[in-house]
Amino acid sequence: MSDGRSDIHTSGVPALCQSCEARHNGMCGALNAEELLTFARHTRVVRHGAGEELLTEGAPIAAYGNVMRGVVKLTKTLADGRRQIVGLQFAPDFVGRLYADESAVTADAASEVELCRISKPALERLVAENPMLERRLLRQALRDVDEGREWMVALGRKTASEKVASFLGQIGRHLDPTVAGDPRGMAFELPLTRAEIADFLGLTIGTVSRELSKLKRDKVIDVGPHREIEIIDPQALEHRAG
Repeated sequence: MSDGRSDIHTSGVPALCQSCEARHNGMCGALNAEELLTFARHTRVVRHGAGEELLTEGAPIAAYGNVMRGVVKLTKTLADGRRQIVGLQFAPDFVGRLYADESAVTADAASEVELCRISKPALERLVAENPMLERRLLRQALRDVDEGREWMVALGRKTASEKVASFLGQIGRHLDPTVAGDPRGMAFELPLTRAEIADFLGLTIGTVSRELSKLKRDKVIDVGPHREIEIIDPQALEHRAG
């Protein structure tokens, strides 16, 4: 990595950190072996089943989390109680708003999720002592802003077909580790129901189903009996995403 400290592998690195696939691209990639040992004293791995709430909108933030596995769904609640999905988080995304007293969103486990959890005071103290850690978290926050802007374009300007193709491409890039190498045949399980996808994309359930059927008919994707998706032709999918 560009900071020169992200690929440290020594016997001093905690065993959990050595086996963590999210570490090198996440906030922990800014830490050397000694700093990881300090960090590990304040963390614990927690597992959540699909549907469990991780953070509540408007509630005090007591701890932060780094996604190790799974998908986290972020929602905002309107005054009349309606909820809107405003984002998805994947490994190694950071769950929680650094330095915020209250959560601006509700975070739910969209699938089975593993988080590396650290208390708010402990992380903020470590950030104050380590500028590289602060820089890494800033980079992740800016990446979230960039992805949010991309979705503003998708929701505001793209057709239904382009929205569904863009959504599948985003999920595939995050969930299938083979994408960076050979994108052919990438496969994953959708973390959202069709109703939730429709909510996220501003479409109806019928429209989402029709667009998925079109992509399957044209052999761009294959759809399994549950939520399984296989991208057969990633270039065609990218083209349809506009």
